[in-house]
Amino acid sequence: MDSDPVAHFLTSDESELFVYPVLDALEAQAENADRTRTVAGDVIESLRGSDVMRMAATSALGGVESSILAMGRELEAVAARCPSTAWCLWNHLAVFHLFVGTLGPEHHDFLQGIVEQGEWVSFPAGAGSGVHGRIEGNEAVLNGTATFGTGSRYADHCGVVFAVVGDDGQPVRPMDLRFSIVSTAIEGLKIDPTWDGSGLRASATDHLHYSEVRIPLDRCVQWYGANRAESLRTVPVISHRYREDWVGISDLWLGWMATGLVRRSLQEAAALTRERRVIMGGKMVEKPTAQINIGRAAALLSAARAAIETACLELDRRVEMGIVPDEADYLRQMSIVSMSVEQLAEAMQLLERTQGGNGLREGGSFERRYRDFRAMPLHINVHQDRVTHQLGRFVLGIERDPF
Repeated sequence: MDSDPVAHFLTSDESELFVYPVLDALEAQAENADRTRTVAGDVIESLRGSDVMRMAATSALGGVESSILAMGRELEAVAARCPSTAWCLWNHLAVFHLFVGTLGPEHHDFLQGIVEQGEWVSFPAGAGSGVHGRIEGNEAVLNGTATFGTGSRYADHCGVVFAVVGDDGQPVRPMDLRFSIVSTAIEGLKIDPTWDGSGLRASATDHLHYSEVRIPLDRCVQWYGANRAESLRTVPVISHRYREDWVGISDLWLGWMATGLVRRSLQEAAALTRERRVIMGGKMVEKPTAQINIGRAAALLSAARAAIETACLELDRRVEMGIVPDEADYLRQMSIVSMSVEQLAEAMQLLERTQGGNGLREGGSFERRYRDFRAMPLHINVHQDRVTHQLGRFVLGIERDPF
């Protein structure tokens, strides 16, 4: 029998990955990262400045120009070791893609500088964010709070969306929303370690507070907001790949992180099942229900992985052929991942059921991985309620809601 049947069934050659040299170090610090809510500094620095950080950038920007599928494979491997680190890297790759599309060709040199230095980016702009900017000469002066800044404590730069305010301090009407990138070391910017979630504890999904932060107006552009995906299909871009909306791409990569986490959980659960004894000393591995649950979990994982891979290949083909994505493309890739993550959630439930009370009593890594996994279906980009609602309106010929 294979020493690792799961690895044989779900093949993955990690030896050629950019992250391969740091995989062991990632796994070694994962438990401590969960306990301390901080990824080890040496791990962060081994990634910063490396080609891992340059994967989402085209060669014209000094990047690696990896395919969407290739980047998904990298994230799968990282998530199998330390989901918090994967979450931060995922955010960097996805929002850098967004930043390039948003800033456009006029800011090519600035973006190239970030890439060549291998610097880390973050984008705190989640629910509850509210940043205002008053215009003073050739500067915007920012005040307010931005939330859900995944990886912000590890990042060199962060994106910011702000509403321009008038002399009365209130947002002007009609709304004037702008976007820029600021250094996390800039005067007046404070990163508040507010993330207290049960999962992805070291993801540094924190609040950023702006207090009289001054940024140059010539590095600010109009923010597309809810019309972002449609706008990117027509505005000038540095490369055709940046016409693809970052939300759909982030969904695909989130799917790969989920498969990596579930794959490692399955490997560990299968190994424990082979060794565990049940009441009266019988072998757990001989129990039909254990075999059925483990087998179904493996089948669900295999199906989800295949669907996500197919969606990545479809997107990579569009980029290669210079095809502009449309609404159906966008919704298809989101819905594939949303349903795949639901399959993976069922797989994790089956693994939990199989391990039973002993699994809870003994602790181990499964509980930590399960806590981390639970954050994945809840992310707004892939959330089943949001995705199926939008897809349902599209299929019924009803105008989509902005979000």
